[in-house]
Amino acid sequence: MSDDNPSILSHASIGTNDFDRATAFYDAVLTAIGAKRVMAFPGAVAYGKEYPEFWVQTPIDGAPATHGNGTHIGFVASSTQAVHAFHEAGLAAGGTDDGAPGPREEYGAAYYGGFLRDPDGHKIEATYWDMSLT
Repeated sequence: MSDDNPSILSHASIGTNDFDRATAFYDAVLTAIGAKRVMAFPGAVAYGKEYPEFWVQTPIDGAPATHGNGTHIGFVASSTQAVHAFHEAGLAAGGTDDGAPGPREEYGAAYYGGFLRDPDGHKIEATYWDMSLT
């Protein structure tokens, strides 16, 4: 990671109870926004554009995975079209709609996002920020 990376996060991880189903889902939605698998270990896959930023894994303690109430992970999309592609890929791969793609004025004029629940119930979104609208 370069020193000019504007992100404050190193990575995020979520647990799954069906590793093959979860990785198939994330292969579909993250490809839609330009990410790919960048690392893989038994029971864990990392996605990113250059380095591992988002992990899908079976819980290391062996207990069932659960989703967090009030927790969600937002992914950066490069355009409104990429937000739609992410959302459509997620629905086709077994996710459920949790907020169709579109502007959300309550988050600011520049915000455009779409929300899904993955097959394990984790809330995810793809967001495009059109700074020309601010």
